Amino acid sequence: MADIEDVLSRLRRYPDVEALNLYAVDAADRLILDVADDALANIDSGKVAILGDAYGALTIGAVAAHDLRGVRTYQDLLTGELALANNARALGFTDRYTAYPLGRELLDGVRVVLLRLPKALAGLSEVADAIARYADPEVVVFAGGRDKYLTKSMNDILAQSFSEVRASRGRQKSRTLLVSGPKPVGEPPFPVRDRLDDLGLDVVAHGAAFSGARLDIGTRFLLEHLKWMKPDAREAVDLGCGTGLLAVALAKARPALRVLGTDQSAAAVASARATVAVNGVADRVTVVRDDAMSSAADNSADLVLCNPPFHVGAAVHTGSAIKMFAETGRVLRPGGELWTVFNSHLNYRGVIERMVGRTDVVGRNRKFTVTRSVRGLHDAQQR
Repeated sequence: MADIEDVLSRLRRYPDVEALNLYAVDAADRLILDVADDALANIDSGKVAILGDAYGALTIGAVAAHDLRGVRTYQDLLTGELALANNARALGFTDRYTAYPLGRELLDGVRVVLLRLPKALAGLSEVADAIARYADPEVVVFAGGRDKYLTKSMNDILAQSFSEVRASRGRQKSRTLLVSGPKPVGEPPFPVRDRLDDLGLDVVAHGAAFSGARLDIGTRFLLEHLKWMKPDAREAVDLGCGTGLLAVALAKARPALRVLGTDQSAAAVASARATVAVNGVADRVTVVRDDAMSSAADNSADLVLCNPPFHVGAAVHTGSAIKMFAETGRVLRPGGELWTVFNSHLNYRGVIERMVGRTDVVGRNRKFTVTRSVRGLHDAQQR
């Protein structure tokens, strides 16, 4: 049997942001693995699913400790999926697991589930429903997270799909919930669809999609500036597109424009594709799962719209936004524009100016700032 602590200590977050205060494994991962140890020791191959594994600690820890094969995994974020793949390759575990979308193929016949509890309650609701719907009736779920991010509402959400939800004893500011007894299911609760009458648009959202079937206030503020965004643009990108509302609004306003929506969240991409379809712009809007536009070609866009995150996982950290700005400087053509909305206290203007080009504040309210950046004739400085 492998030395599990040695294995876990070798994990990296790459290609996600790496910093001294950001870790590939934490106390909650270790607690989930410990609480599930007996169940994992007595399970048949192909009967384990691991959901929400941030960077592979749960998957690789379980495989290394119990010599498991046929593990099924689902990670909403592409960076987590890629980090797991990189870590598994480095440690020789590539053939021990297979990644699937959230659904029947992931969970059919599964008896043990390890789950990092997602922050979004709607995301947890969709995951819980999927487990109850597709897994073995005798399935046991070991769900955990850091105490400061756990709420009583998570127990209530799980209790909607399962008859038994019990909390474990805490350790190192982490806790697990032991969940069993799937309840009968009705129609799938996700995706949900709503009408935004003031915009004349429909929105479709899966559980883990940011803001759900609503328009968040930052995106709404950015949309107020739509008519001033580079009028001669031919190709535009909605970077971190979420449910796709910016991409759809832009395509509706400019019928000659082609729009690319990108997001690293599988739930967001599925939501955006559905939102694009119900609004009748699928012929001009393409949505891809991507890490900060990394698959887009250099000098390939005239306009980029971005409402960047300021969290990396559970930590407040600007690394993801900076990565998005750096990629924008590469993807924009000279003279192309980046329009960004962000919480004013973050003061991104100087960072954007270094990485993209001249940046002006064009709007500000009590919470948000909107900036317009113009890509210079020379290569943007990469930081």
